[in-house]
Amino acid sequence: MERVSHAPLRREPVQRRSAERLARILDACAELLDETGYEELSTRAVAVRAGVPIGSVYRFFGNKRALADALAERNLDRYTDRIAGRLTGLAGGDWRGLLDVVLGEYVAMKRTVPGFSLIDFGNQIPVGSPAAGANHQVADRLVGLLAAQVGREPDEVLRRAALVAVEAADALLQLAFRVDPSGDEAIVGETRELLRSYLARVLD
Repeated sequence: MERVSHAPLRREPVQRRSAERLARILDACAELLDETGYEELSTRAVAVRAGVPIGSVYRFFGNKRALADALAERNLDRYTDRIAGRLTGLAGGDWRGLLDVVLGEYVAMKRTVPGFSLIDFGNQIPVGSPAAGANHQVADRLVGLLAAQVGREPDEVLRRAALVAVEAADALLQLAFRVDPSGDEAIVGETRELLRSYLARVLD
């Protein structure tokens, strides 16, 4: 599966040690987002939590927004990997099973992955100010998965349907987690039914 480019990084890690340091920095950023929120986040606090010099943070990131953007990109990569890991048991053409996996993994990450509840793929930082293209990136990943699952080309009709589905799911799942911090199961279920009904006209 194609990966997003790490645009927020000032420098790509080359050696394993550098990559491990970058991972610690992003882990620390995620933990602090859960503890303090975005407004109180600072590069210095991230360096302290990660156990690295502040210069190591600035080697990769110019500011805390770049840190949050990189964390969002890592979340999207991990989300895609988690979905791919669960697709081997699905029969060809079973797009409803794929949809269940897509929704299930998002809800699971929202509940368990540090920092994900606040920024997921980058569309909530600053809160209420969506990042351009975040849902488009998610939709692009979903188009590839759906096209492969049903054996069709990722044409414009499928791309548009995937984007509408992602935007609708984003709004409804945000509602589910506002109603219940762990995600209201009834609203998640309604979201699943809505998406199945909408996508059926394109995929059946």
